[in-house]
Amino acid sequence: MALRPVNVNMKALDDAAVGGFWAEALGWGLASEAPGVTNVEPGGGFVWPDAAAVCVDVVIVREAKTATKNRTHIDLATTSEAHRAELVARLRALGAKPVDIGQGDVPWTVLADPEGNEFCVLEPREIYRDTGPVAAIVVDCVDPRAMARFWGDATDWTVHEVTDERAVLRSAQGVGPYLEFLREPGGGGKTVPDRVHIDLMPYAAEDQAAEVARLRDLGAVDLDLGQGDVPWKCLEDPEGHEFCVLRPRGTA
Repeated sequence: MALRPVNVNMKALDDAAVGGFWAEALGWGLASEAPGVTNVEPGGGFVWPDAAAVCVDVVIVREAKTATKNRTHIDLATTSEAHRAELVARLRALGAKPVDIGQGDVPWTVLADPEGNEFCVLEPREIYRDTGPVAAIVVDCVDPRAMARFWGDATDWTVHEVTDERAVLRSAQGVGPYLEFLREPGGGGKTVPDRVHIDLMPYAAEDQAAEVARLRDLGAVDLDLGQGDVPWKCLEDPEGHEFCVLRPRGTA
């Protein structure tokens, strides 16, 4: 039994505009599985879900983002300083704005998309040279070791590093982005509903209900966001990070 991360789910007042920004940022294409949902995913024969890329789903909501920093964000990879400078300039032209989240003097650039969702454009790092445009999905947390235990057991991704400061996972196939849990100074606890979260999906032969039960045994709890009768299950991990478990692809 296992699950795999398949989407970064973002909330937006204007899903088409935010989805369009992320499509341009990543060099990916656009689709829409339903009204109010914009899907951003690679082209070139990519068939979702595939560990080579964790896609971006932008979902319309009525509430604007608060001033509170998102606990989950995307890090973008670059291949050279010239590439980083070009990407930052292009993103700013698309509507991204520099933001100060207390990062101080760092070699990467912190920006926010047109609705305020924070993300980073990293300086070139050898570890991210084969990830594609998304280097990592980064989650603030209190205890990286506890997050490594939960998410390592919850998914079939491989734990690569665990320290008091960070935990790093990647797909068992060794492709696509990393999933990183970083200890947030001051706690990083949940104060508002998560604007950005991860969607997990069982493999075709697995059962959604059985996977959800397994996650509860690992410490996840059910989450009621007013979602009503929907085909996915909303949960929180032991630190309150929201996530959803989708049905296996091909099931009604």
